Amino acid sequence: MSGKLIERTPGAYGYPLLIKQLLHGAPIHAEQEIVYRDRARYRYGDLLQRINRLADALARLGVEAGETVAVMDWDSHRYLECFFAVPMMGAVLQTVNIRLSNEQILYTLNHAGAGTVIVHADFLPVLAAIRDKLETVRRLVLIAEEGEVAQGGIPFAGGYEAMLAAASPQYDFPDFDENTRATTFYTTGTTGLPKGVYFSHRQLVLHTLAELAALGMPGRQGRFHADDVYMPITPMFHVHAWGFPYAATVMGVKQVYPGRYAPDLLLRLIEGEGVTFSHCVPTILHMLLNHPAGQGIDLSRWKVIIGGSALPRALAEQSLQRGIDIFTGYGMSETCPVLTLAQLPSTAVAESADRGLDLRIKAGRPVPLVDLRVVDAEMRDVPQDGSATGEIVARAPWLTQGYLKNPDASAQLWAGGYLHTNDIGKIDEQGYVAITDRIKDVIKTGGEWVSSIELEDIIAQHPAVSEVAVIAAKDARWGERPIALVVAKTDRAGEVTGEAIKRHVAAYVERGIISKYAVPERVIVVEALQRTSVGKLDKKTMRERYAVEA
Repeated sequence: MSGKLIERTPGAYGYPLLIKQLLHGAPIHAEQEIVYRDRARYRYGDLLQRINRLADALARLGVEAGETVAVMDWDSHRYLECFFAVPMMGAVLQTVNIRLSNEQILYTLNHAGAGTVIVHADFLPVLAAIRDKLETVRRLVLIAEEGEVAQGGIPFAGGYEAMLAAASPQYDFPDFDENTRATTFYTTGTTGLPKGVYFSHRQLVLHTLAELAALGMPGRQGRFHADDVYMPITPMFHVHAWGFPYAATVMGVKQVYPGRYAPDLLLRLIEGEGVTFSHCVPTILHMLLNHPAGQGIDLSRWKVIIGGSALPRALAEQSLQRGIDIFTGYGMSETCPVLTLAQLPSTAVAESADRGLDLRIKAGRPVPLVDLRVVDAEMRDVPQDGSATGEIVARAPWLTQGYLKNPDASAQLWAGGYLHTNDIGKIDEQGYVAITDRIKDVIKTGGEWVSSIELEDIIAQHPAVSEVAVIAAKDARWGERPIALVVAKTDRAGEVTGEAIKRHVAAYVERGIISKYAVPERVIVVEALQRTSVGKLDKKTMRERYAVEA
């Protein structure tokens, strides 16, 4: 179908959706603060000047539109400046996962074709180890904290702060096509080489606006508003810190950047800077709630979105007991990332605590502009009744359009015209999505599918269990059988035994909550669970280590 296009006056401005438009709030809130640890504090007016200076400094080095500029830094005000200055020049910002192995970091820099690397002094050993194998890097810029001196004899084009001091506070950021690539980074999957995803200016602007709309709609819970104080506890290298630095800057709220994560520092910043809004994976929240330094801190004004892994019911209950407004968000690297948020309708806020808790730990409802479906193997919608399961597929204006230089994987990602998440889930009559498992993690046993996520949530409710992961082991009779890897609470370690955990799960079987095949074949008490570079459970490594045939 072809409709009638609007007429355009020759002098009308087309207003492309570019990242520079997200600085809307900065001049309006010029006196608002941006804080970096206990080391730096400046105003939004300074942020604008530093973004201009960074662009001018990079341009003087020879960075041009289309070049990839990679950043290796902790969460900082400098990273926020790079979020804006690099793509606003027309260059591509590569956010490097500093927790990957040296060889994986080398691969991502070469694969992305990075021409310039801005690197914190903490990562100079990594850079020294891979420097001779870098294929496209021509310039290195050093970030050195006050009092630190770079080592290793690496030739740098300059130091970050010295370059900004010498640069102009004025820079004319041009208009260009809003579909220009703005960012790229690499997935943290546990199989094969990391895959590059990429996002345009238009996609990031629309994601930001949808995120703001979704978080501004609730009447009583799960809101992000102009009086909040924002601090990310998800690495800025990972999916743009879920897009919230852009959203926070649009709003002009106070922003706090913690640098390298340390529990005592994070807790001090939450208390001292009045942080009210954050996001993190369950592991980080578990660590903060159980750290001795946090026991006397009032967390009743803190709102936290949990993503990356399922939010265990026991952790959600513990958070609510501390007064935290805890709820879940869902997305992935390929989706920029936000697809859904588990916010409560006002009726649920007023209803029983159990009803609200049930909703908080689900993946949530799609945010504006997201077309989300749960489908069978033939791409047919499963019933929206809260019980039928299928794969979650999605469309939205901000989903990656493919994997960088990987057409085969891109075709699989977008098979049938929807982005395939490889997550199994279900959706109820109110539109709330629940993730039941990853396709590769579901346990096929006794002719049934057992959700590793559901079983983990049940085991985590044992009062002596601190953390748990469930994996599948091959079994000649049943196909697969579940194995539970359990971390005990330090003061109750003697209570975590194989028989105790099996009895605990059996009680849920008797109540009809889970299949009898879910009772673990084995329970292994471990000191810690293996995790990926962004804090997710690394079940591939666990299977290789523990899942010998039962």
